[in-house]
Amino acid sequence: MEILHTIDLRLLGGALLVLAGIASSLLARRFGAPLLLVFLVLGLVLGVDGPGGIRYDNTQFTYLVGSLALALILFDGGLQTRASQVKGSVVPSLLLATVGVLATAALTAVAAHYLLGLEPMRAMLLGTVLASTDAAAVFFLLRAGGLHLERRTGSTLELESGANDPVAVFLTIALTGWLAGNAPTVSMLIVQIVWAIVAGVALGYAGGRVIVWALNRFSLPSGLHPWLAMAGAVSVFALTNYIGGSGYLAVYLAGIVIANRPVRARNEVMSVQDATTWFAQLMMFLLLGLLATPSRLLDVLWPALGVAAFLMFIARPLAVAACLLPFRYRAGEIGFIAWVGLRGAVGIFLASIPLLAKLPNAWLYFNVAFVVVLTSLLVQGWTLTRAAHWFDVAVPRSDPDTRRVQLDLPGTLDYDLLGYRVPAGSKALDAQSWPLNTRLMMAVREGKVLTAEEAGALKPDDYAYLLAPPNSARRLDWLFVGRDGEGPTQGSFGSFTLPGNVALGELAQFYGLHIPKRFAARTAAQLFDERFDDQPQIGDRLALGPATLIVRAMKDERVAQVGLEFVSLGERLISGGKPQA
Repeated sequence: MEILHTIDLRLLGGALLVLAGIASSLLARRFGAPLLLVFLVLGLVLGVDGPGGIRYDNTQFTYLVGSLALALILFDGGLQTRASQVKGSVVPSLLLATVGVLATAALTAVAAHYLLGLEPMRAMLLGTVLASTDAAAVFFLLRAGGLHLERRTGSTLELESGANDPVAVFLTIALTGWLAGNAPTVSMLIVQIVWAIVAGVALGYAGGRVIVWALNRFSLPSGLHPWLAMAGAVSVFALTNYIGGSGYLAVYLAGIVIANRPVRARNEVMSVQDATTWFAQLMMFLLLGLLATPSRLLDVLWPALGVAAFLMFIARPLAVAACLLPFRYRAGEIGFIAWVGLRGAVGIFLASIPLLAKLPNAWLYFNVAFVVVLTSLLVQGWTLTRAAHWFDVAVPRSDPDTRRVQLDLPGTLDYDLLGYRVPAGSKALDAQSWPLNTRLMMAVREGKVLTAEEAGALKPDDYAYLLAPPNSARRLDWLFVGRDGEGPTQGSFGSFTLPGNVALGELAQFYGLHIPKRFAARTAAQLFDERFDDQPQIGDRLALGPATLIVRAMKDERVAQVGLEFVSLGERLISGGKPQA
């Protein structure tokens, strides 16, 4: 019976950990703290040197959980990536994920050599452990708090963080093997790298197509589609690793393939995946926090802080500038991308590889990585939103406060049934503003269910159920925001009305506006399409020197009409506005 009580206590402890994580997430959002930092600190508090007193030193189990968690996080990142939104960012992102990682590792190794007294190869191993940005931290913090970035900046960050983990993992394993005396020849190492990339790309694409086929082919009981997608992703990850490929690259690519193909139960898959990714992050950061020993961290605190400062202010900015300047990224974009080189669980996770290999002084890598990650989350994670506005890469948009019901329709992949409450003053009351191929199916009015013909025009407080393409959901979210809601539907639409295809060069010449040269050949519609991370919405605004462009009308998912509003420099400074270069 005693063993049963032990099992019950462990179950209770696990449940309390999850509840503590949920409570921590609520506190983090209230006080603006990076949630991943909260999870990491929670692990420290529960650990051997904290009030929890839990003695945990199972590096093998931590590596297993970390691998699985990172695979799920990268799969979720792929599922959020739309091909139409990352055009023009693929090549610079891949350069950052490869050459950028190598450059950052080499520069950080120099700092580690002088500050920690490590010989060159061991310093390079530490530099490689710290070189990659963390997908979990970047994906989570960029989407938390409703921050919206310019399209190119956001897509570059997300693609880089998703693609650089495989490079860092492979290099860390190779250098660990080298230092452990299992060094491959240079030619063999090149063959392994090429095979890892080729196998990762091939199995990732093929695996993504197989998952799409299975989701659309089989009529599964309700709730099983997300688990089919998730199990398929983990299978792709494990199989690719088994044959020597990059499982992390494969699972990320599989997610991208699924995101850009018609898929049954997409909304259900995304909802469960979001929750699973949150739990994976919680478990990974908690275990890494439990594995750390604060008393050991103090032994390397000052040199580790020096490495962190060098990485944040010298190594990362130099690597980013070298990779992005050839692609004509402006200074604000380069500055922000350099600043959001967040270090997270991946760095600590990679530092556990030397522990598993039993390298001499392996705990040094782990402890230094832990201090660097804590510093990065504290300094960079906490200032991410402010930095986005300071570097002028944030776009003036908040997420719509709209509750949407989205139902998959068996037998078709082209339409979903979307349900909304119709608030007073919402743009949805005018059916002319609805996206293309959207139509009313029924409405609930004063407790009565009405067909589209019986309902006629929508009225405030109706519940509308629309047949619409799945990719129209975000646009409809904005249309069902009420007059009291915050969002792009609010505010003035400008004193002058212009067509969306108006050339900005001609506009600037006519009104005497000083605009960047690269804007002169663009139309207003093209500028909105390039700057916003998602499809432009009615009411979206962009500063153009002393003037502001405002979306007045959309047609066929494109900006059809804009308003022009002139604001004095004094008013702009008072309101916190800033001309966008």
